[in-house]
Amino acid sequence: MSDDRGTRHEAHEMAQWLRRHPRFLEQFPDLAVTLVVPKDGGASASLAGYQLEVLREKNRELTRRLHELGENAQLNERLAVRTHQLTLALMRAGTPADTLRTMVAVLGEDFAGDAVRVLVPVGPATPAALAVALGALDGAPWLLALPAADPRLAAVAGLLEAGEPQCGRPGPERQALLFGSAGERAASAALLPVAGLGLVAIGSADPNRFYPGMGTLFLRMMAEALATALARG
Repeated sequence: MSDDRGTRHEAHEMAQWLRRHPRFLEQFPDLAVTLVVPKDGGASASLAGYQLEVLREKNRELTRRLHELGENAQLNERLAVRTHQLTLALMRAGTPADTLRTMVAVLGEDFAGDAVRVLVPVGPATPAALAVALGALDGAPWLLALPAADPRLAAVAGLLEAGEPQCGRPGPERQALLFGSAGERAASAALLPVAGLGLVAIGSADPNRFYPGMGTLFLRMMAEALATALARG
């Protein structure tokens, strides 16, 4: 009997505390879902309604998340298909010059690049096949072949050394180096270091198209496909 009296006393104190803190369940909505509500109506109806609204809100949130996951899955599928098609196109290119032309054309058409640039630091270590390709491409508006000692390359030196793609709004030095007079068409850019070549830059007029923190898996795959295709000589 003493245990029953103690339990009733605790329940009474708890009820008084809840009356003094009527917004308690707003801080702990999960508790409202777990409460057992009498079925005889009365004052309990408001709590039952609150429980139902909490469940509805959770359902809306789950629906929103599922919708986002579906959209991301579709986007990744499209990117995977385009990356695969790019890889096949690079494999079909007969010469390093054709390989670079193909890369620029696909990035501009299939990946909607508003301004595509290929930056190549040229020096004694430049492979012979690549040097021949640069000669064949002389005058191409998207090709930036600069002496390896050119001080302007300092703007991308760290990026080339790290070897990881980078996305975001290019700073003034990178803007001037990579896009020059086309800078107004490169409000944001994806920069792809390519082993044995230099750098491929994809500029967009949309300042939010390429942003820091976005996934770079497909960008790395494209850079590796280009490097492999060029290594064939």
